[in-house]
Amino acid sequence: MNNYHDDTRGASEPHEHAAAGTEAHQALGEMPDTTGHDGRAHGTERTPRRGLTNAVHARELQSVIWLRTLLLADRFRVMRTIDVAVHCFAERPFKAALSAAQRAMRGLVKAKLLARYRTDRFMTVYGLTQRGVTWIQERGHAASASVRRVTDMTNPEHRLWAQFLVLCAEARGLHAMTENELAQKLARGFAKGLLTVCTKVKGRQQTRSLRPDAVAIEADGITWFEVDRSARGSDRAAALRSLVLSMGADTQLKAPLRRVVVLTRTDRIHARVIAALDRLVTETAGRPLEEGVRRLRRRANGVYEVQQTISQRLGAGSRLVDVLAGYVLVQALPVNLPRVRLDGRGGITPSGWFEENELPYRRPLPLGTWTRPASPLVGGNGPTGLPPSESSLA
Repeated sequence: MNNYHDDTRGASEPHEHAAAGTEAHQALGEMPDTTGHDGRAHGTERTPRRGLTNAVHARELQSVIWLRTLLLADRFRVMRTIDVAVHCFAERPFKAALSAAQRAMRGLVKAKLLARYRTDRFMTVYGLTQRGVTWIQERGHAASASVRRVTDMTNPEHRLWAQFLVLCAEARGLHAMTENELAQKLARGFAKGLLTVCTKVKGRQQTRSLRPDAVAIEADGITWFEVDRSARGSDRAAALRSLVLSMGADTQLKAPLRRVVVLTRTDRIHARVIAALDRLVTETAGRPLEEGVRRLRRRANGVYEVQQTISQRLGAGSRLVDVLAGYVLVQALPVNLPRVRLDGRGGITPSGWFEENELPYRRPLPLGTWTRPASPLVGGNGPTGLPPSESSLA
């Protein structure tokens, strides 16, 4: 991985020169006050909306954005600009969020608090420098540099998408973890996996402990995320099958599994996952009505329900009924979002942002739509730089 610096005109993160006050406002994705002495904006009859800077000084908000961003770099060790757009500006329209995130990253790189790199797959990523660690420590937080680790990474795309989903879930107000964070939590209880399943590969049965690429904890249970960047081999296909047929089972987090979300990198991978689930629909449809049996049923394109047979008390006796155990959802990764250019070049549309009920996953109609994210920059007692993982679990 190489240190990367793009000075070409029209680049997605161009270099700009601005006065100190202007830079502080624009780092928040807002324009400075350009009104004249008569109270009217130069060249227009309307004055710009200052947003959060009406309540808090721009310099203070910029410090909050920088702190949240650097703590995020320390948490994940490597990150993209799109991560900052989600972590700090999820409540804004996509282009406004991306513009604010890009400007914040330029400021941090210019101050040498972050270092910019380009991967072997031409992805721009960032790592935390020692100067950035010192900046964080001066504000009362522990941190460690990650630039040496970032330089050793060749293709961290799978890792980056998993942490993107975690940030999207946190922007919706959920507690979420990456696989590495979950493994550390499970290790405290001497557990290896979130769920133990029985798989059958080439006629041999085996017991496996599974962990998701990312996990979110919702009010009714666990949402399990799988990032499929490549086609599943026999082992991974068997693991997905067993995972689906374990819907409703208790996990090591003391909450039942309610959703399995598979996010695919390409149309070909998407079609293979759908085909595998459709075969499972046919296979489970003929199962007898017995307690504990689960059946997969297709409800819409990429939406499946898992029905579980349970025993229900009826007067002095009981009867067997099917109940909804959870959902299996298959959708495409929003690979377009990191590739959107603010100058409009490339023709890539910014579809799939938070206002479209897409992130971190497309909720089925019975569950209702997502609520709109709120700004994390200003809390009830003023600005806060702490991410949800620190402020809510401290």
